[in-house]
Amino acid sequence: MALSAEDLKAIESMFEPLKRDIRSIRLTLENETNRNIKIIAESYLDLSRKLDDALRGDVVCSSYRDV
Repeated sequence: MALSAEDLKAIESMFEPLKRDIRSIRLTLENETNRNIKIIAESYLDLSRKLDDALRGDVVCSSYRDV
């Protein structure tokens, strides 16, 4: 039993909303993932710099005050 051209068009039209939803989900995941990776990377760089400064002795503890 072969499908007619009309049947194929009907099936294709049923899949169009699914394609749009999948594309939307894919873009959302990509945008959120990239944003979160950027936030983590920025935090890592800040912590890395603080560690480097602390190891060099450049950082003065904020609770210590010269009187």
